[in-house]
Amino acid sequence: MSKIDDVDLSIIRMLQADGRVSFREISDKLKVAEGTVYNRVNKLRDQGVIRNFMVDVDYAKLGYDLTAVIGIIVKGGHLPEIEKKIAAEDNVTAVYDVTGEYDAIVVAKFKERDDLNKLVKKMTALEHVDRTYTMVALNVVKEKHGIEL
Repeated sequence: MSKIDDVDLSIIRMLQADGRVSFREISDKLKVAEGTVYNRVNKLRDQGVIRNFMVDVDYAKLGYDLTAVIGIIVKGGHLPEIEKKIAAEDNVTAVYDVTGEYDAIVVAKFKERDDLNKLVKKMTALEHVDRTYTMVALNVVKEKHGIEL
C-alpha cells in the first residue's frame, strides 16, 4: 500500500463530511487538479482505504428505534463461521471479535421487539453458540460509524 499523505487525508475528510461533494469542489478547495482528486480517490478505493460511499441514515426516523447489543459466547474454534452467519442477517449493523467475557459483540436494529426476539433465538439455536446476552439501548447518545481524521 502506498503512503497516505496530507492530500489523501484532506480528500477523505471532505468525503466524510459530504459523500456527494464533487471532485471539482475538492480540487478547488485543495488547489490541486481535478484529475489528481480522481486518481487519488481511485487509488484509495483500490487500496481499500475508501470502501464505500454511504448515506448516514437516522434509522429511528424509519421506525428502527430499537437497538440491541448482544454478547455471544461460542464453543471451540467456531467463532469465524458463527460471525459470518450472524453478519449476514439483515438487521445486524456490526459484528466485532472482542476480548473479555464474550467472544463476539453484535449490534442490530429493529422495528419490533418480536424481530429482536427472533434474531436472538436464531443465534442461540446456532450450533456451537453457548449463550447470548442481550442489552437494549434506552437512548442513543452518539452513533457515528467513523472517526474524525
